[in-house]
Amino acid sequence: MPLIRRRNPAETDKNSGPDSNNRNEKSEEEEEEENDNKKHKNKKKKSTIAKAKKVEEKSSNWSCVDSCCWLIGCICTIWWVLLFLYNAMPSSFPQYLTEAITGPLPDPPGVKLRKEGLRVKHPVVFVPGIVTGGLELWEGHQCADGLFRKRLWGGTFGEVYRRPLCWVEHMCLDNETGLDPPGIRVRSVTGLVAADYFAPGYFVWAVLIANLASIGYEEKNMYMASYDWRISFQNTEVRDHTLSQIKSKIELMVATSGGKKAVIVPHSMGVLYFLHFMKWVEAPAPMGGGGGPDWCSKHIKAVMNIGGPFLGVPKAVAGLFSAEAKDVAVARAIKPGFLDNDIFRLQTLQYVMKMSRTWDSTMSMIPKGGDTIWGGLDWSPEECVPSKRRQRNNDTQLARQNVEGNLASQSRNVNYGRIISFGKDVAEAHSSDIERTVFQGATKGLNVANTTCRDVWTEYHDMGIEGIRAVAEHKVYTAGSVLDLFNFVAPKMMARGDAHFSYGIADNLDDPKYEHYKYWSNPLETRLPNAPDMEIFSLYGVGIPTERAYVYKLSSSAECYIPFQIDTSAESEDEDGCMKDGVYTVEGDETVPVLSAGFMCARGWRGKTRFNPSGIRTYIREYDHSPPANLLEGRGTQSGAHVDIMGNFALIEDVVRVAAGATGEDLGGDRVYTDIFKWSEKINVQL
Repeated sequence: MPLIRRRNPAETDKNSGPDSNNRNEKSEEEEEEENDNKKHKNKKKKSTIAKAKKVEEKSSNWSCVDSCCWLIGCICTIWWVLLFLYNAMPSSFPQYLTEAITGPLPDPPGVKLRKEGLRVKHPVVFVPGIVTGGLELWEGHQCADGLFRKRLWGGTFGEVYRRPLCWVEHMCLDNETGLDPPGIRVRSVTGLVAADYFAPGYFVWAVLIANLASIGYEEKNMYMASYDWRISFQNTEVRDHTLSQIKSKIELMVATSGGKKAVIVPHSMGVLYFLHFMKWVEAPAPMGGGGGPDWCSKHIKAVMNIGGPFLGVPKAVAGLFSAEAKDVAVARAIKPGFLDNDIFRLQTLQYVMKMSRTWDSTMSMIPKGGDTIWGGLDWSPEECVPSKRRQRNNDTQLARQNVEGNLASQSRNVNYGRIISFGKDVAEAHSSDIERTVFQGATKGLNVANTTCRDVWTEYHDMGIEGIRAVAEHKVYTAGSVLDLFNFVAPKMMARGDAHFSYGIADNLDDPKYEHYKYWSNPLETRLPNAPDMEIFSLYGVGIPTERAYVYKLSSSAECYIPFQIDTSAESEDEDGCMKDGVYTVEGDETVPVLSAGFMCARGWRGKTRFNPSGIRTYIREYDHSPPANLLEGRGTQSGAHVDIMGNFALIEDVVRVAAGATGEDLGGDRVYTDIFKWSEKINVQL
C-alpha cells in the first residue's frame, strides 16, 4: 500500500485556497506512489537477476559426475521401460514377429524328433566347462555378510559391482595349496540349474535340456555333473568327493534305466575333466575310484565332447602371461590405457591375474604336446585361411574338391608355432635371423612395483627389471618353451600346476609313472579305457577366427602394471590377413583351434593306436558357423561359437539322436569342413 505523508497545519495556511490545497496533496501522493512502484520494480528486477545468476552458476558447475549420473539414469529408465514392455507382451508375440519377418520357423530338434517317434532311452550326463558353472558362498569374511548360499559366480553378478574387492577375495584360492583360503568356502551349485543359464537370458545347457525334455527326458534321467571348476581335477575329489558323486550317480542312472548305458556330454574344459574321470574311476583306491578296468565299458555308451580343448588352447597362454586375450587387445586398441586405469580403486587386469593364477584348472589348458603338435619356430601344421572365406558346402564330392582348391590357393604360411613373439618383425623373420638371449639365469630382485601394489601382488613384482627385460630379449616362445617361460615368471603357480597336470607326449605308456593322476587329462600321455563298444565324438564349431599366436611388447614400467601387453598396433599387411590387433588367428570356434579339438579323433585315437588299444570308434562332427540373420534370432540356431554352439540345432539333433539310441554311423559318420585330416598327417606322433 502506498504511504501518505501527513501535512502540517502551518503548511496548509501558506497555501492560497482549497483548490491549490487539493492539487498539492494529489501531486505529492502521486509522486510517493510512483517512487514506491519504482522501488518495487527494482526489487523484482534484482530478484530476477539474482535467480538468473544462480541458474548460470549452477549450469557452470555441472560436472562430469552429473553427466554420468544423468546418462546412467536415462539408460536405467529406458531399460526398465523396455523390460516392462517385454514382460507385458504376450509370450507368442516375439515368435509371431519373427515369423512375420523371416517366415515360418523350423521345429526345434526335440519337437522334430518326437514327431519321428524318438523317445527317451539312455540316461544323459552333462559335464560343464570352466566358467559356465555356478558357484555359491557357504562361508566368508565379514565383508560378505548376507551372501550365505548366494551365487558369487553365475547369475546377476551383482556383488562384483557392489563390493568388487570382497568378491575378488572370495573368488581367489590359496596361492600355496590351490584350495580354500582360511575362513572362506565357495562351492559349486548343484542340479540342472548349476549351468543351464550363465546369467539371466544367456543360456548354456538350457536349450539342449529343453530339447531332450521334448522326447521325454526329465531330471531323473538327466544329471548335471557340476564341480568347482577353479580347482585341479584331482582336488575336486580330495575336497568335495565330486568324482565319487559322478560315479555313483552314473551307476544309479544306469541301474534305474534298465541297464541302458549313459551318454556323457562334456563341454569345453569339462572334456578334460571327464578324461580324468575315466582314468580315475578305473584306477585302484585311494588314488582312483576302484571301479575296475571294465567300468567304462559297462556304464558308458558314448562320450559326445563339445568344443573340447583336448590339446590345450593358446588362449590360456595369453591369459596366464598377461591376463589378456583377443577381446582385451581389441578393447585396448579402441580405448588405449582404459584397462590400466584405477577404476573404482580396482586395477582391473592386475586383479584378474591375481585371481586367475590361483585357479589351478586354467593350467589344464596350457598347450600339450609341445613343438611336435603345435609347430616350431619355422613350421606349424595349419595354414592361414582368409577370414572372408566363402561358405563351404559338404554335399557333394565335387563341391569338396572345389572348396579344397579354393582354400589351398588362398592359404598362406604363418609361423603359428611362435605362440609368443616380441615384435611383429620377430614373428615374421626366419629363425636364423633372430638373435635370442637365455632368460632362465637372469637376476631377479629389483622390484618394478613399490609397496602400494602389494594388494594386487602378482609374481611379476618379484621378477625385477632385469628379469622382465630378459624375458622380452628372448624374443620368441613356442609351445615347448612356454613352459620354461611360466616356470620363470610364475614359479609358485607352476609348482602347483606341475603337481596336477602334464603337457608332454608319452614315450612308453607302460611306464608306471603314467599311473599318476597328473597324466590322466592329457590324451597324449594316457590310454582310453578298454571299451570297444563305446563311441567318442568330437563336436565343434568352425569358420570363426580363433586365437593361435600373439605379438607382444613391453608395457610401461609404472607401478602396478603388468609388464607385458599384446601389441595391438601389429597388423597383417593385407586386409584379409590372419593377424589383427597383435593376434594371429586360425580356424576354430573362437576359443579352441580345430587342431586341438579334432586331432585326437582324426588321428590320435582313430582305429587301434597305443592311445586307443581297444579300438573305440571315433567321429568328428564339425558345424560351420552361420551368424544370426537378424536380432530376432538371438544368438542363432546355426552358430559355431564356443558357447553359442550349445544352441546349434544340428548339434542338438546329433546329441538327442544318440541319447535316443543312434550310433555314429546312424548320424552319417564324420562331417568335416576343414583340413583337420591333412593337418593331422603333418604331425609326427608315434601311434
